[in-house]
Amino acid sequence: MSQEELYKKKKEDPSLKLFVVLSKAQRAISELVKDDIQNHGLNPTEFAVLELLYHQGDQALQKIGEKILLASGSITYVVDKLEKKELLKRIPCPNDRRITFASITDKGRELLNEIFPEHWKQIEAITDGLTEEEKVQAVELLKKLGKYADQQQG
Repeated sequence: MSQEELYKKKKEDPSLKLFVVLSKAQRAISELVKDDIQNHGLNPTEFAVLELLYHQGDQALQKIGEKILLASGSITYVVDKLEKKELLKRIPCPNDRRITFASITDKGRELLNEIFPEHWKQIEAITDGLTEEEKVQAVELLKKLGKYADQQQG
């Protein structure tokens, strides 16, 4: 097979096309979301941590990293920044000194109460390129793809 034939075959490959389209869509959506979050004085990681604590309550620092896909060293940095802004506080575990919990403060809860409704509207506007039915289908297909990719890792 010649280089030209190989290039044409790759160009028509739905796997490669899916990867490129997913990457471009993710980047475009992430940029819009990042801009919205930064308008409120937070970066996307800080927002993700606060949102997790807001919706799911106190979390062990180690678990935060797993839930928002962030390295443990980065979690310490983000928690330090949010603590300085008085948006969360650390709470030592009474039963195990190795574990520390993060807890959203009243100030953090007030901030999310203020910005989350507008953020939600922004997410809806960003995803308005799909119908409700298409959004449901996309969620199911992407979950399926993600689970399969996770299985390939180990």
